[in-house]
Amino acid sequence: MVAIHRHSDARVCGASTVVTGNSTVFANDLLVSVDGDPNSHGGGALSAGSNNVYCHSILVVNHTPDGAAPDALCPLVPHCAPATAGGSPNVFVGD
Repeated sequence: MVAIHRHSDARVCGASTVVTGNSTVFANDLLVSVDGDPNSHGGGALSAGSNNVYCHSILVVNHTPDGAAPDALCPLVPHCAPATAGGSPNVFVGD
């Protein structure tokens, strides 16, 4: 089982995810993260690793960890690949 990633869940660079691509689907009272959501450092668009789970026709992000584009603090490591670092303790999604 793989935890679903949500708004305010951690990234490996110390930032948190800012959900912008979903405004109505929640897990544990937090918005579910979808492909392209940035992080709190600016940029860092997530790349959804779930192959079959969608939210409003956009792939959801899970914590396998899923990767991300560089954020605004790149070239400092690990801001060049601010992957997910956490997810729901009890809501799981396929991979």
